[in-house]
Amino acid sequence: MIKEQYKYSELTSKIIKCAMTVHSALGNGFQEVIYQRALEIELREADITFNREFEMPIYYKQQQIGTRRVDFLVEGVVSVELKAITKIEEVHFAQAINYLEAYNLEIGLLINFGETSLKFSRLNNKKYKPVQ
Repeated sequence: MIKEQYKYSELTSKIIKCAMTVHSALGNGFQEVIYQRALEIELREADITFNREFEMPIYYKQQQIGTRRVDFLVEGVVSVELKAITKIEEVHFAQAINYLEAYNLEIGLLINFGETSLKFSRLNNKKYKPVQ
C-alpha cells in the first residue's frame, strides 16, 4: 500500500491501516462519532500523533469569517475527514479539499466507514503553498 512517490505515504498508510482495523471490528452502520472514537484509540495505539476535531480559522480577504473542524489533524501535516454514509459524493470530496486549502495542508484522507467495505481517498491540495 505504500507508494514512495506519494508524499507522507508511510503515514497515510498507517492511518488507513488503523481505519481498516476499526471497520473490520465495527463494520458499517454506526454514526460517524463512533468511528471517530474508535479511530482515536487505534491511532493512539499505533503511536501516531494527532489532534481530534482540530479547529482552525477560515479567512476571506485576510479577515477571519469563521472556524471549521477537521476530524483529525495527524502529525500536523495530514488532514483526515471521516464519513459514515452509504456513498461518498462529490460534495464530500469538495469539503475535504476545502479543509486542505483553508489550512494550507498538502495531503488529506477522506475515509468512509458507511459502506460494507472501507472506502478511502488520498487527496492533494493543488493550491498548497510551502511555508517559507
